Amino acid sequence: MKSFLVLRFALAIALGLGIPLPAAAQQSPAQKGAFEERGGGQTIFEILAAEIAFQRGEFGLAYQTYLSLARKTRDPRLAQRAMEIALAAGAPDSALEAAESWDSLAGNAPGNSKEVLITLLMLNQRWADAVQPTIVLLNSQNAVERESTLKRLTPLFAKASNEDAAMRTFYSIISALKPLPQDKDLLFLYSMAADKVGQPAVMEKVLRLILLKNPNDVNALNALGYSLADRKQKLPEAFDLINKAHQLSPNDAFILDSLGWVNFRLGNIALATQQLQLALQTKPEADIAAHLGEVQWSQNQTSAAQESWRQAEKLDANNATLRETLTRLKPDWISHNETKSAQWDGRFSVKVTGSVEGRNQGGSGGFTLTQNQLSDVLEIRNPIGGALAKITITPSEATLERNGETIKAFDADTLVMNALGIALPARGLSDWLRAQARPGSSASIERNSDGQVTQIKQDGWALTYDWLNANKLEKLTMLRNTNLGSVEVRLVFDYASN
Repeated sequence: MKSFLVLRFALAIALGLGIPLPAAAQQSPAQKGAFEERGGGQTIFEILAAEIAFQRGEFGLAYQTYLSLARKTRDPRLAQRAMEIALAAGAPDSALEAAESWDSLAGNAPGNSKEVLITLLMLNQRWADAVQPTIVLLNSQNAVERESTLKRLTPLFAKASNEDAAMRTFYSIISALKPLPQDKDLLFLYSMAADKVGQPAVMEKVLRLILLKNPNDVNALNALGYSLADRKQKLPEAFDLINKAHQLSPNDAFILDSLGWVNFRLGNIALATQQLQLALQTKPEADIAAHLGEVQWSQNQTSAAQESWRQAEKLDANNATLRETLTRLKPDWISHNETKSAQWDGRFSVKVTGSVEGRNQGGSGGFTLTQNQLSDVLEIRNPIGGALAKITITPSEATLERNGETIKAFDADTLVMNALGIALPARGLSDWLRAQARPGSSASIERNSDGQVTQIKQDGWALTYDWLNANKLEKLTMLRNTNLGSVEVRLVFDYASN
């Protein structure tokens, strides 16, 4: 009975795709010629085989069959089916590949192939690649459709692992539209994106446009006032804007932070300190702690400032306000090593406990990590020194070379795990070995009383540092809980150039 249902499903797909069935014996010569040209009987057979494979859980076979058929017949709906199978199998890279074929084959035909492609690009964090297809899609729509599409896509930006990259993408997309959207939420997000890409004039213009139509918009009042105060411009107006926002929303800690910041800019130090301390107490956030630390630093309250900044690092060491503040003020306990060239050599061990097979797993070997400008090269060796793999990591992709074969991916950690079966973090390793958080995702840093990093938490890993002396890292232990169990990675260093 199940096989019969699968057969009916496959035939329904074939009919839905407009593929003629063999039983249509009374076709005209022209119809028969078209049927033979497309390989109708063979195509139906392959669709049936693919659906049976899918029902049996052989997702890879089903996916490859549909994608191959799509490219052979030039039918976008077959590529769409391949994408659906990849999504069902939890294979986002394959789903994206099929979606790209679907969109390419669909051309300008009506449908949602381009929006699906854009969604998958964004979910795969390929923000730069999403810009052009999004602009093409939006320019093909009227104003109402355009805003509706943007509202559907907006939640994806909130899921970005790299907020800066996502905001650059949003700014590029909206800047290409004429006229600008009218929805105030879209305009506000555009103003925040303009700030991220270093376009304060655009940010101010958009926020004033929002306030022209909505004078009591609390978010716009606060954002514009804070931006002016932060740039030390039009401080009386900045105070009035933020104060109005505070009156409208007196319990908002972020607005209170802005009020403390503008008072600091106006020279009202005692009031600024009081407001920032209350804001931090109400809502512990790295931005607020960074501001409080700077106010304390300006009054030569060094210990209090360091305490505030260390609290900020625990909350989010990659917070943009905190990083800018520490870079500008340069407290002694912050590393100022600007070089992008370094090398580490040592040994690693990996231990997985509580795995699905019910037994402990792991491995060990040697490694060399070389950092040069914007690329990292990680060489992994087996315990007796034989080469296992070479991984090259750049901001845009990771490449693994092994046994004469080259594999590319967008995520270095996934590449290492899939290729070697070793849960060895490669993506942020050079930053972590410098005892720094990897840029691009939130992180927590804890330090001892001497300012040395004792722990970093980022990307699901908890890193514990053991120092031989003030500058030499002796051992790094990395822990992570995954669906494969608890993963422990230990690195012991024989050489470190930094």
